[in-house]
Amino acid sequence: MRTNRPKVLVTGAASGTGKATAMRFASEGYDVCLNDVQDMESVFASLSPGDHIAVRGDYADEKTINECRDRIQLHWGQLNVLVNCAGISVKTVVAETNTEDWERIFHLMSRGAIQMSNLAIPFMANGGRIIHITSIHGERAEFGSGSYAMAKAAINQYCRNLANELADRNILVNAIAPGFVNTPMSVVDGANELESEWFKCNYVDGHHLPLRRPAQPEEIAGVAFFLAGKDASYITGQVITVDGGLTITF
Repeated sequence: MRTNRPKVLVTGAASGTGKATAMRFASEGYDVCLNDVQDMESVFASLSPGDHIAVRGDYADEKTINECRDRIQLHWGQLNVLVNCAGISVKTVVAETNTEDWERIFHLMSRGAIQMSNLAIPFMANGGRIIHITSIHGERAEFGSGSYAMAKAAINQYCRNLANELADRNILVNAIAPGFVNTPMSVVDGANELESEWFKCNYVDGHHLPLRRPAQPEEIAGVAFFLAGKDASYITGQVITVDGGLTITF
């Protein structure tokens, strides 16, 4: 049965920021469509009650896009918010990575963001919201993050252009650029970099991170929920940095 509750599509919903975002919106009275390439059964079961949907698959894959579209049409017929949290982080040194591998990572994120937006827009009435989780890497350079950083930068610029194109329909488009967030993406080769001596030296004991800790996924989810709400009605085309002060110092 279709409900009058607002509807949100959250990609990357199996863990980390995506999971926290899905749970926050559900707790605030939204029906949630979960999407992730990983299993989402436990997340789905933990959501506050609602007319929820789960579509497992790669958000850059046409088959997954079509299934999301069909399920939303069948169950809801509308969509109020898209929060695109999906992403992949693979070390790539531009000068040492073949073009095919480098482009695969870049296109997975940039193509996924565009395809999910194109899916969402026809379901949105005036006043819809599109929110992409990008990264401070979109404006910063780090060794080995070439394709990831360029994809995030591309999505930031895509948000600005899309915000301009959709302004007449009052569909607001923004990006959130986190710094360090304690999610499974922080675990590299079985070790959490946020618990390492390197992180402690530079960011807890050192002066490079004013708040001296990583964000929790719920803190990013809170910003996404704010951007979806009435108090953010005059914000569009913005990349909002949520990094504990990391980028204000050196």
